[in-house]
Amino acid sequence: MSRRVLIVEDDPETRDFLAKGFAEEGFAVECAADGRDGLYHATDGGFDAMVLDRMLPGLDGLALIKSVRAAGLNTPVIMLTAMSAVDERVKGLRAGADDYLVKPFSFQELLARVEALLRRPQDTQEATVLTCRDLEMDLMRRKVTRAGREITLTPREFQILEFFLRRKNRVITRTMLLEGVWDYHFDPNTNIVDVHISKLRRQIDEGAEVPLITTVRGAGYMISDG
Repeated sequence: MSRRVLIVEDDPETRDFLAKGFAEEGFAVECAADGRDGLYHATDGGFDAMVLDRMLPGLDGLALIKSVRAAGLNTPVIMLTAMSAVDERVKGLRAGADDYLVKPFSFQELLARVEALLRRPQDTQEATVLTCRDLEMDLMRRKVTRAGREITLTPREFQILEFFLRRKNRVITRTMLLEGVWDYHFDPNTNIVDVHISKLRRQIDEGAEVPLITTVRGAGYMISDG
């Protein structure tokens, strides 16, 4: 199976150059031209590595990495930047980047760094199948089943459920969901979380004796396998 790489770069020439280079090395390549589109692709899961620009429209590279890590994704990330200052590299690494490469750069060096990250022990890579009791989420196939029954979810519902499953047996607050799923870094005084959770519960609990997502009074929600 081809290794999958996500390239998030707003400059068309650089983006095409990288896509062509990785494709020639046997990678399956997906691209995004801005930070928000990049986050949407990244949270779909299934990527072996991400290469992203520091300065992006919509959502900059640092905010994108923070959102990816907040969503529980451990995909290796290499950040590209025209900023050579040490404190800029430190910011990127602290935000969750695994490596940093200053522009202009050699594609062969970038490729070598990506391959070095991919040689990490397998157990450091994110899971592609998440489970809780009789529920199973296959991130690669974008398929959710419970007790063998296939459940059809919207992209947003899929994202919410994945967020829960990656934090199984932990309390998930409303703020965590707003930041990790909707990328709101403030409370917009909306009931968007409650509406989506209610609909998701109906979808996954239909015909089941035991509800999976429970309300933790005064704290938030939890999906539990015990």
